[in-house]
Amino acid sequence: MAALIQRASHCQCGYPIFFRNHLCLHCGRALGYEPDLAMIMSLDPIDGDDRSDTAAWRRAGMDADGGVYRRCANFSLAPQCNWLVLQSDGDDQKLCRCCRLNRTVPDQGVAANATLWHKVELAKRRLVSSLIALGLPVASRIGEDTLQGLAFDLLVGADPAPVTTGHHEGIITLNVNEADDVARETIRNAMHEPYRTLLGHVRHESGHYYWSRLLDGSPWHGPFRTLFGDERQDYASALQRHYSAGPAPAWENTCVSAYASAHPWEDWAETWAHYLHMVDALDTATGFGISDTHLSLLQDPFDRDVLYRADEDQEDTDQEFLAFVNTWTGLTSVLNEFSLGMGLPDFYPFVLSTGAVTKLHFVHRFIEAFAHTSPPGSSDLNDPPMMASA
Repeated sequence: MAALIQRASHCQCGYPIFFRNHLCLHCGRALGYEPDLAMIMSLDPIDGDDRSDTAAWRRAGMDADGGVYRRCANFSLAPQCNWLVLQSDGDDQKLCRCCRLNRTVPDQGVAANATLWHKVELAKRRLVSSLIALGLPVASRIGEDTLQGLAFDLLVGADPAPVTTGHHEGIITLNVNEADDVARETIRNAMHEPYRTLLGHVRHESGHYYWSRLLDGSPWHGPFRTLFGDERQDYASALQRHYSAGPAPAWENTCVSAYASAHPWEDWAETWAHYLHMVDALDTATGFGISDTHLSLLQDPFDRDVLYRADEDQEDTDQEFLAFVNTWTGLTSVLNEFSLGMGLPDFYPFVLSTGAVTKLHFVHRFIEAFAHTSPPGSSDLNDPPMMASA
């Protein structure tokens, strides 16, 4: 599959540039990320003043008909955001498509918060870039879509008022303290989790948002309950049971993680997050030209019996998904060995069962249906395929 996002490209000077860069390290040329084009690109100043935060820019090598950009207003603040804003968005729009999702940010009067906010925004930009590239609706609840949009409250918790990371009615709350590596690793060990990152958090919580935003009440709702379970079971009691008694027996056969077995909502959010992990990592590998020769390591690749399907109309796309998940399995087996060779934990400390892959395919089909059939701002989805007979 072709890469969704150009995580790596080349400057006008020919030197490699990457998703996070705002400056070419070879020639010093300004760079910026254009979310609608899904690419990092070299810039030429239009007004001759490339030092001002309000300077106008054009993609390097483009003529006067090309788009005119400004830097995000958070470029000169702690996030050091390298995303671009189209001049045509108007003078009042100073924030990029990612930063305008923030409803609350850490108090910058506290020096330590600058580093925390910077780390959170690195993860959030990675998430939002993928959501946009996948064709999912990404509108700010603050000024663009006050009814169904998305927003982030980035809060710093402290005793006796800790912050709980979660999602409620389009607002994702993130405990910014988890940007501190020691604090986050302490929580990970206490929770007996194999994986805990800022990026994992925002991907997981975005799953809850899109469940409410797109799936709830749609034609996909009934098939969701058949596959993931009935979400109407008491959520608080289910989580309490999970934390007191542990994950459901044999969760490995049906879920991507132990926490996914706590409740159907968490199963969906965990599966959604893992799907985004896979898409981004494989997209990056494709962009860097990494081949799929590692597939030879697979002794028993997933086959069509794991798919969530019931007709032959999707045979080509289903084969693409199988290639996708098998490539992921082969790639992670290699990357896990790389990590161990550096004395680090596994790159991907999970083993995907056939049941988990079926749920991943459901998420894949759900996103594909929305992205391919709905105009911007619409929430209408194609009817889902039925579950294949056992």
